[in-house]
Amino acid sequence: MSHNPLNPNQATSVGISTARLWRREWQVKQQGAVQWLYPLVLFLVIITLFPLAVGSEPQLLHRLGVPAVWIAALLSLVMGVDDLFKPAMDNGTLAQLIVSKTSLPLWVLIRLSIHWIFSSGFVALLSLLAILLFGLSWGEAGALLASIVVGSPMLLMLSAIASSLTLSLKNGAVLVPLIALPMQLPVLIFATGAVDLYATGLNGLPILALLAAGSILSILITPWVIAMTLKMAWLN
Repeated sequence: MSHNPLNPNQATSVGISTARLWRREWQVKQQGAVQWLYPLVLFLVIITLFPLAVGSEPQLLHRLGVPAVWIAALLSLVMGVDDLFKPAMDNGTLAQLIVSKTSLPLWVLIRLSIHWIFSSGFVALLSLLAILLFGLSWGEAGALLASIVVGSPMLLMLSAIASSLTLSLKNGAVLVPLIALPMQLPVLIFATGAVDLYATGLNGLPILALLAAGSILSILITPWVIAMTLKMAWLN
């Protein structure tokens, strides 16, 4: 006889809990508008300064467009993760979640998903400015946007792990980029390579598919790793 470990009442409870956590985290993110606007402003400043620094040579700008946008996206993402979990630790939200036996991995996943929408989601849309700033074609800009969409979840998960590991340290925010950036460099290399393949008329879809697979795998695993790290930080 088959046994369903999740009866209808439990399924309804999980759905209500997920919706409640999502509403709560969405409201928290909206209230902290200044914090999530800083990384977006940094992204815009970087991609605007690149053309001013290298001059107006069209070929050079075109060649630097994809790396410049990706470097700006990477730096803006790393800048925005230092406060992912620290406010929850300081204001008692984390303790309340642990004591109430709320699914900590679910909370981590929801918080990271909302953070992705307000960071990398907007950055992906803003990357279309590369058409004006660097002279990219619409096809190249579309491939760039797709590479950010499929690659940025993995970048966020790696940054979130670094943020959780440094949570109990006094100057942990300084260490987050030092821990996260070396792990994120392969994503940067593969993503820019996929767009370059498209620009030369070759097929970059296998690389994008590889990035998407890595992002999906990191989404499935990282919330559990971060949940254990947060629980250890709270206990200490």
